[in-house]
Amino acid sequence: MPGRTVVCVNANRDPQTPGQGVEWAVVDSDIGPLLLAATGRGLVNVVFHADAQTRKTAVDRLAARFGAAPVEAPGSARLAEPIRQLAAYFAGELRSFTLDLDWSLISGFNREVLRELAAGVPYGAVVGYSELAARVGQPGAAQAVGAAMGANPLPVVVPCHRVVESGGGIGGFGGGLETKRHLLALEGVLPRPLF
Repeated sequence: MPGRTVVCVNANRDPQTPGQGVEWAVVDSDIGPLLLAATGRGLVNVVFHADAQTRKTAVDRLAARFGAAPVEAPGSARLAEPIRQLAAYFAGELRSFTLDLDWSLISGFNREVLRELAAGVPYGAVVGYSELAARVGQPGAAQAVGAAMGANPLPVVVPCHRVVESGGGIGGFGGGLETKRHLLALEGVLPRPLF
């Protein structure tokens, strides 16, 4: 589907399977280092600004959630396709991610909103917080949608940067406003900076 983010979830794997483990790596990108983590189900986490302290915090959180220390594995087969697709996205060659995703770090309303965002807001488009709330049957829940964007464990792949204020403002962003501006400029929503 041209212009759409495709979320492929393998529903046959249980995220709590013993021994499944989490593997992670840090990759460079146009918006700084990203920590990518994957389980046997798929990509589970993308973390912005992955300096040493951010990496430690992210890995500790993953260890607490999954009950075992994640393994640094830059050559991991689990991470090869996410790394390839993110590189293609930042090179302007990919508009739709086709990755298996592990949604186990998010649930309830937040998961519902993020799945709608991933499936229904294509590359180069934006949606308002209120409109996204209405799409999931919760008109008036714009603030809750904002909280869901802030809780997104898979930014860029699940494109929370495409959610903006209805009055034309850019809105907030967990990765910082400059990162949001860069991603929206990459997708042609905002003009690229002259300098």
